[in-house]
Amino acid sequence: MTVVAVASVGAAVETDGETGFIDQAKHPSWWDQNIAPPRVGDELHAVVLDAGREPPRLSALPRDIAIARRLRDAM
Repeated sequence: MTVVAVASVGAAVETDGETGFIDQAKHPSWWDQNIAPPRVGDELHAVVLDAGREPPRLSALPRDIAIARRLRDAM
């Protein structure tokens, strides 16, 4: 995912023509002051938390990505 816009509440991202939104609390910088906040052009790994929202809500937190991988592998 590529960050295409940043606001005080989170970041808009895009990949393959699809858009999404990462709330500030779902970006690692919210939890670790040593990680830079998102900036336009940043590349992120993210997982879908709620595809039913417009735009879909995503997470870039390592723990959410790990959970998604475990769930995918269990299928």
